[in-house]
Amino acid sequence: MDGLGRRLRASLRLKRGRGGSVQDNPEEAAKEPERTQERCLSSFAGGQHFFEYLLVVSLKKKRSGEDYEPMITYQFPKRENLLRGQQEEEERLLSAIPLFCFPDGNEWAPLTEYPRETFSFVLTNVDGSRKIGYCRRLLPAGPGPRLPMVYCIISCVGCFGLFSKILDEVEKRHQISVAVIYPFMQGLREAAFPAPGKTVTLKSFIPDSGTEFISLTRPLDSHLEHVDFSSLLQCLSFEQILQLFASAVLERRIIFLAEGLSTLSQCIHAVAALLYPFSWAHTYIPVVPKSLLDTVCCPTPFMVGVQMRFLQEVMESPMEEVLLVNLCEGTFLMSVGDEKDILPPKLQADILDSLGQGISELQTPEQTNEHVSGPFVQFFVKTVGHYASYIKREANGRGCFQERAFCKALPSKAKRRFVKKFVKTQLFSLFIQEAERSKNPPAGYFQQKILEYEEQKKHNKSREKSVK
Repeated sequence: MDGLGRRLRASLRLKRGRGGSVQDNPEEAAKEPERTQERCLSSFAGGQHFFEYLLVVSLKKKRSGEDYEPMITYQFPKRENLLRGQQEEEERLLSAIPLFCFPDGNEWAPLTEYPRETFSFVLTNVDGSRKIGYCRRLLPAGPGPRLPMVYCIISCVGCFGLFSKILDEVEKRHQISVAVIYPFMQGLREAAFPAPGKTVTLKSFIPDSGTEFISLTRPLDSHLEHVDFSSLLQCLSFEQILQLFASAVLERRIIFLAEGLSTLSQCIHAVAALLYPFSWAHTYIPVVPKSLLDTVCCPTPFMVGVQMRFLQEVMESPMEEVLLVNLCEGTFLMSVGDEKDILPPKLQADILDSLGQGISELQTPEQTNEHVSGPFVQFFVKTVGHYASYIKREANGRGCFQERAFCKALPSKAKRRFVKKFVKTQLFSLFIQEAERSKNPPAGYFQQKILEYEEQKKHNKSREKSVK
């Protein structure tokens, strides 16, 4: 195993912080692929830079033998005039990226055909800030057998659909010449990331094609802009998705298995997105590199994706209470056994009923995302949507959550049983701590759905009285 692999493995064995999350060690030379919080990735108001780097990662033969190793062969922009600490930080980032662009190991050989894959990974800095790697892996243009390469855009903003379109443009230009990429990426770097629902238009010249205008539009509903539920729906039934959600809500260990990097990446992001407005605060690696496979032995909660080629290694690993999901065949290879009993039965039925209604009429990814996400948001509205009424404010404005009264306020025994478990999770703890610090409930999508639900309850009560 190379030095980078060893350093990345070591970073996952560091001391555990609050909630079992792995903390970065400033002395480690690699970034930690860890703890993405979906709410953070999608809450950008707009205005900051689109990206930090565009990289081309290629496979080069090792000096020591026949194997290939991934290396950065193109970088934009070149960073100069950095302070020593900044240089070290950039070097750590750039040394970790190739491993996540080629997580499959070193068993590569020149190919004449290779299906292109679009996927993403997440790296966490020492200071807790996160960077996302948006990747397009494909065979470069040319005759005869050749090795795959990866275009990788490193950004601090989460908007997967938008960056997929940017990768399309990079790929188109790279087929002409590397030099044609530069003006496009320079224009993108100078443009401000748009606010939700807004569009930025770039002017770009391509030899033999002339000037093109490229429009990049950010979805209006920003809490779903980082996800595409279509892969999850293709791989699993509604009932299985519900069991996955139940496992994630109780912060259990979940391993996804699939052949393709795109499927792994999209499905794990989709399951994490079902937790909105809560954020997964534990180990989170959409595609686990071969050198980090012992992550599946971690005793704390995790959500990771593993390529199917490593199935035997995973099955032979010592694991406890894991939900092992085979996305290729739509089956659970391992489970705890109680996944169907975690959520209140009535609310489970509500979710399944909502998912099934009108699913065949959906025409756009945005419609699909809203259709799938909506029932799970409503689940949280019905179980914990009354949280703000049980935050007692002190004279200094600091809030104190009244957990016991909050749980007792639920009239349903099944809901109370679930909520008593849920309030002990880091999902809920981090959410309620943020609410305690804020003097007013956040004016976001979740709060909007809470208000709509309360209004509907009032309307139903008044209608019942008028009938009597």
